[in-house]
Amino acid sequence: MLRSLSRAAPGSASLRLHSNRLQIQSTQLPAATCLLQGRQEQRRHAGIHAISNPTLAGIEKRWEAMPPQEQADLWMALRDRMKTDWHEMTFQEKKAAYWIAFGPYGPRALPPPGEGKQVFWYTVLGLGVAGVIFAIIRQFARPAPKTMNAQYQAMTNEYLKSQKTEAITGVSSEGYQGKGMIQSKPRRGPPPDEDEE
Repeated sequence: MLRSLSRAAPGSASLRLHSNRLQIQSTQLPAATCLLQGRQEQRRHAGIHAISNPTLAGIEKRWEAMPPQEQADLWMALRDRMKTDWHEMTFQEKKAAYWIAFGPYGPRALPPPGEGKQVFWYTVLGLGVAGVIFAIIRQFARPAPKTMNAQYQAMTNEYLKSQKTEAITGVSSEGYQGKGMIQSKPRRGPPPDEDEE
């Protein structure tokens, strides 16, 4: 089986040996030569031709109206140009690359004039509508419960004292000075009857 493998790919070992010799020879070249070869390689792969000025002219005004495929193609061409030395890029290319990357379009677009006033007036309108709805609901709502007056809540305090509720810190404790259950304004009209309890 080993013989068949060596017969099947006799050139693969020689290829490996040849590539190893190239690697050894390339490490022996001076650093300046390697740097020059690297730049040439980079130029060959990136395509060093500049993008035409008419293509880039007025890109700020045309960008959003361009079809997505054309936008992608232009961006890819600019990206390839940016991979080369930036000193070789034209001013139009630098300007277009910056504007496409950071320009005020899409989510970074500036708000239209008068948007702040519009938001303010819609907020005022919303609050006004909410106030009217609240007033209408209050107009047709039931009256406040009978327990929501100061007289009834004072009677509740007396009841709690008679029952000795919360004798340590509450209403029935010695020397209590708080309001107890009283939280409403005094009632207009006669005090509540005994049967209202």
